[in-house]
Amino acid sequence: QVQLVESGGGLVQAGGSLRLSCAASRSIFSFNAMGWYRQAPGKQREWVATISSGGSTNYPDSVKGRFTISRDNAKNTVYLQMNSLKPEDTAVYYCNRVPPIGTWGQGTQVTVSS
Repeated sequence: QVQLVESGGGLVQAGGSLRLSCAASRSIFSFNAMGWYRQAPGKQREWVATISSGGSTNYPDSVKGRFTISRDNAKNTVYLQMNSLKPEDTAVYYCNRVPPIGTWGQGTQVTVSS
């Protein structure tokens, strides 16, 4: 069964931290680059972070130095540690392969108050 389940979102003040988790089915996770994406209200979904099967990471400038992606291959789980959060980080966060496949999870809402 193809599945992606995100969790860990919430409401946090600017400057705070959150850690997101994504449990993926093995067919999605194994030997694939995984990533986090986000979609703010009225905006297109955008890429936030990538981690390769070997652990190499990549980030856009907007989150570089503040977000850290990691993965636990034994648990088919990918994480996103978000520090120094800003109001503009408010969005629904999703995980998926990189590049993404057609299946998306329900996402997890992150709201950063100023």
